[in-house]
Amino acid sequence: MTTKWLTLLQNNDYIGIKQYLNGGADVNECTETEENVISCALRFRCDHEIIELLIKHGADVDACDSEGVSVFECAITYNNLAFVEYMIARGVNVNETRRKSGFTPLMAATCYGRAKMLELILQAGADKNRLDNRGYSAHDFARKMQKKSMIALLEQEA
Repeated sequence: MTTKWLTLLQNNDYIGIKQYLNGGADVNECTETEENVISCALRFRCDHEIIELLIKHGADVDACDSEGVSVFECAITYNNLAFVEYMIARGVNVNETRRKSGFTPLMAATCYGRAKMLELILQAGADKNRLDNRGYSAHDFARKMQKKSMIALLEQEA
């Protein structure tokens, strides 16, 4: 990914990003680790208007990086509830993971203590009994990390 993209995203520069896109910038350009522009925007906690602009210009919201981390999971990691809601509304498979470890979006929401996201992901059909490749469930991660509020939510949804 170009330094220009990274600078614009780090500076949360809506006008600069709009001009860059209108000038022909590739909205799906990636870093060396295959992190795309919209994932970087989520990581840099860009304003919602920037995320919408990137989507409008064709950002691949279904992409994942070289580790298998999806754009959806980036939104969970960086606490972007609006984007999580957007992805659920457009029908994202909340159980899908492309990580070699089998770590799921529900596990991510649990580990990061994202209560509202955990509730939304469960309501969208997340399998809370799904195990990663080491045999751990979201509940196991909540216990391991002593996330009592996450344990309570996972048990409440039983």
